[in-house]
Amino acid sequence: MVPDVSTGSDSRGLIAYLFGPGRRDEHTNPHIVAAWDMAGAPDPGRDPAATYTQLAKRLDHHVDLRTRELGGKKPAKHVWHCPVRTAPGDRYLTDAEWAEVARRVVHATGIAPEGDERACRWIAVRHADDHIHIMATTVRVDGRRPRIHQDGRRAQAECRKIETEYGLRRLRSGDLTAPRTPTGAERAKAGRQGHSVTARQWLRERAYAVAAAVHAEADYFTVLQSLSIKVKTRLGPESGYSLAAPGDTNSAGEPVWYGGSKLAPDLSINRLRERLPEQEIADRPRFAADPAEPWQHTITAIETAHIVLDSDDDAAAQAHLAAFGDTLYNIASATLGPHRAELRAAASTFNRARRSATRADHQAATPLSQAAKELAYASNEPGGLAIALLFAAVHLVRAAAKWHEQRGHAQQAAAAEEAFRYLQASYQQAATPVLADLAHRAPRAATARRFEQDVRAALPNHADRILTDLTWAALTTTLAQAETAGHNPRRLLIEVGTRRELDSAERPAEVLNWRITAQPNRRTQAARSRSTTSGTTSTSARSRPPATSVGRRPEERSRRR
Repeated sequence: MVPDVSTGSDSRGLIAYLFGPGRRDEHTNPHIVAAWDMAGAPDPGRDPAATYTQLAKRLDHHVDLRTRELGGKKPAKHVWHCPVRTAPGDRYLTDAEWAEVARRVVHATGIAPEGDERACRWIAVRHADDHIHIMATTVRVDGRRPRIHQDGRRAQAECRKIETEYGLRRLRSGDLTAPRTPTGAERAKAGRQGHSVTARQWLRERAYAVAAAVHAEADYFTVLQSLSIKVKTRLGPESGYSLAAPGDTNSAGEPVWYGGSKLAPDLSINRLRERLPEQEIADRPRFAADPAEPWQHTITAIETAHIVLDSDDDAAAQAHLAAFGDTLYNIASATLGPHRAELRAAASTFNRARRSATRADHQAATPLSQAAKELAYASNEPGGLAIALLFAAVHLVRAAAKWHEQRGHAQQAAAAEEAFRYLQASYQQAATPVLADLAHRAPRAATARRFEQDVRAALPNHADRILTDLTWAALTTTLAQAETAGHNPRRLLIEVGTRRELDSAERPAEVLNWRITAQPNRRTQAARSRSTTSGTTSTSARSRPPATSVGRRPEERSRRR
């Protein structure tokens, strides 16, 4: 059961909508099921003589009295509106049951506490099987405003109780950090236009993807405009911005604007500025001399994020989750192959897990944030490194779900678990053929026996599990490649084996395989350090745009199907 509290100033306009046909003739049999006074509330749905204006005047009675007391100045935002909807699949509720739901919600939110004869006037209107609309005017009989602080949170808590008592589907409680859901009108409009997502959802995805890739606030707006998205910015004390999707207009042919905070809380201008400077830092290197570096840097930063999630620093952990959300978008952008769809779905799903009521210390996550942006400008996908990054991401998103669950963030934990399933599917698609190829190219028996001795010496407590792992043959090939790249296998096993514990790993050889894959090539590093041109980047490379999921495939701008 989902309540959605909002406020406004037009009593009659809201009444006309509640009792009218709806935006697409979806309203059926509109009528009042509960009210502050069922005898005193005119019901335009059941009484032909009752009018919208009469009902509005009855509801606004104390508002009008207060207005006269204030010398003609009507109280601001005096109309309180709370639709309450059952979840898909829930049983049918009778009018009497909906009336009880309405009375409990107005009591819990402070609109009309039970037994308070001086409470606000309110009605509950039903015009569909699965929901009601509770409307109230927020001036009490005594002229005071009601105490409705955190009314949305209190309505959510009461609905959780109602779900249990009525045998309805138990939904997860939120923390007021979820993005706004599309309205029925937005969904209907998308359906008429043949789109599977609304303009709000489409803009949200593009905004997240662009914010993940760019280095500065100015670039954010520039890239959005390059995608044919209209941008409107506001300067001054209440600065902000709004976006409009290509071709999305109202009945007057004007663009339909969505403020950044209305797309998602962390897309507001203030939240963006916490992560993006206004202008890009001069001489910041965007493109690595070694194509493998962005991937290696991101893997290292993800491993650090895993450690932070295990710490007691919640502000730093929250910042790493936000940066990891950006990282997922850029992994999807930089990855080729059939598993790219799962990566995009993982990034979109994880958006709900990237923020909570915990305030983030974004400076603490600077290494992961910068590594993610390096990945946005990566020129290619360097084979096993991309899978090693996927492997690290799978484990971090699982840790994110655990972190949220421990703190009671039910919606975020569920979103992280769903993102985990997408990432796991993507990893399996990408890793299975690569691991099979590594096993097929396993070194000769004498070399494998030498590596076995290295494992027993370096990781004696895990040796038996590693050597009986189905991925052991693949690991021998990776060890041979690392040895060729200038690493000492035994020292390397000690280094990667002790970086994080292996006790909980179901396939420890697979874990070691991808950790070793992520190690830099020492011979390449040595050669580059001797080269006088190792740090230069071509002029053409510097002008290359970020490979965001929206920038790489421009034809997707108009495809919301």
